[in-house]
Amino acid sequence: MSELPAPAPPVNIETEPFWAATAEGRLLLLRCDDCGAVIWYPRSICPNCRSSTTSWFEASGRGIVYSYTVVRRGQGRWREAAPYVVAYVELEEGPRLLTNIVDCDPDEVRIDMAVRVRFDPTGEGPALPRFVPDPSAH
Repeated sequence: MSELPAPAPPVNIETEPFWAATAEGRLLLLRCDDCGAVIWYPRSICPNCRSSTTSWFEASGRGIVYSYTVVRRGQGRWREAAPYVVAYVELEEGPRLLTNIVDCDPDEVRIDMAVRVRFDPTGEGPALPRFVPDPSAH
């Protein structure tokens, strides 16, 4: 687990399967059964074609850093965690998740850096998907 705060996320009927899977260490995504789009953030209607026919599938958990920033002066409970990295990670399956890069020096993070998911428990069921460097990636 990282030194970052891990607040429990809000869970609703559309996001419950996603958050339940995080507690098991699995990253689930939705795919539209009609147009094939991979959907992020979980919702009942495909933002691409407006279909309501979607299916959950287990994602690889691998991706690359698409964009990032290093927060050097956090606020509130994040103050003690600074510096930390806030990043968009582009998953192999296509979607980009807003997350943190952990377990590495913030100054070592780079665009296109290979990362893999790691789940930080919140203490209240769901875990937060955060990403760590993946040296095994090509």
